[in-house]
Amino acid sequence: MGIAVEGARKRFGDFQALDNVSIDVPDGSLTALLGPSGSGKSTLLRAIAGLETLDAGQVVINGQDATATPAQKREVGFVFQHYAAFKHMTVFGNVAFGLKIRKWDKAKISDRVHELLRLVQLDGLAERYPDQLSGGQRQRMALARALAVEPQVLLLDEPFGALDAKVRKDLRTWLRRLHDEMHVTTIFVTHDQEEAMDVAEQLVVMNEGRVEQSGTADDLYDHPANEFVMSFVGEVNRLGEHFVRPHDMEVVLDPDERTEEAMVQRIVALGFEIRVEFVLGDGTEVWAQLTRSELQKLELREGQIVHLRPGQTKSFNGDGSSPDRQGASTPSGGQGGDDAEVSAAV
Repeated sequence: MGIAVEGARKRFGDFQALDNVSIDVPDGSLTALLGPSGSGKSTLLRAIAGLETLDAGQVVINGQDATATPAQKREVGFVFQHYAAFKHMTVFGNVAFGLKIRKWDKAKISDRVHELLRLVQLDGLAERYPDQLSGGQRQRMALARALAVEPQVLLLDEPFGALDAKVRKDLRTWLRRLHDEMHVTTIFVTHDQEEAMDVAEQLVVMNEGRVEQSGTADDLYDHPANEFVMSFVGEVNRLGEHFVRPHDMEVVLDPDERTEEAMVQRIVALGFEIRVEFVLGDGTEVWAQLTRSELQKLELREGQIVHLRPGQTKSFNGDGSSPDRQGASTPSGGQGGDDAEVSAAV
């Protein structure tokens, strides 16, 4: 079931939450709404669910205008960040709640609930209460409850935000497998770039109520539309008007016409990856991503003077238009482009 949002606008007092937003989510896809706090992603998700009324614009679900359709009639499953579990009900009771409201037969409810508990790896925990579950188990229970009513669309609002890093990583891998098995059109909100790039087939990057760019993770990482996308999707250094990824920052011991002198400030070992932080002569702080073998070969130490050679760099026009791809360059003064894209299709 595909979803289209066309020209969506929503204001809360003086705050413009959505500013002429249009997206197109293909049937059966897993799409991430990615952006900082206040970018409008949760408002957009709630508008799709029918939990927010748009000031202008249209929500189309499966080819039908659903803008005025009540939330309970949109065939949408919604999962909140903080589970919203019924504490007085068992796991079974929580998952079965929506089915009982719809007056399903008891035997059919039991079959459906146990089928879902097996699917979300909670089989055997049906009689436990929410406070007897871990955070990851409670979130899986919430997903089972949303799936119980057989929604055509699954909407997840920062579903893993309240969990620790290890549990989040495990759950996003599990969500990807679950989606591949069920093929329910799924949209989830996150501010975590790694999470979005790891899980989603399509990414919609939002900022200040607008869609800056949409596409695959590779599209956004390799071909950012503007400064905001370049800076938000993946790590980046800014050298005057130019942007360079840390893995494209070459560290050499001998200078040439393309290098910039820098001092090693800090060396941080992050497993296989080494993060080396530098300060340039003008006080600009940058960092390079190295491997252990590269670090050992260079024999870097804090306080050492070295030379940086930017590899692939990108720069942006002053109006925020598409970046010009360049080769190696040295830092220079000036500012990059402004964010300009208002809406885009996934």
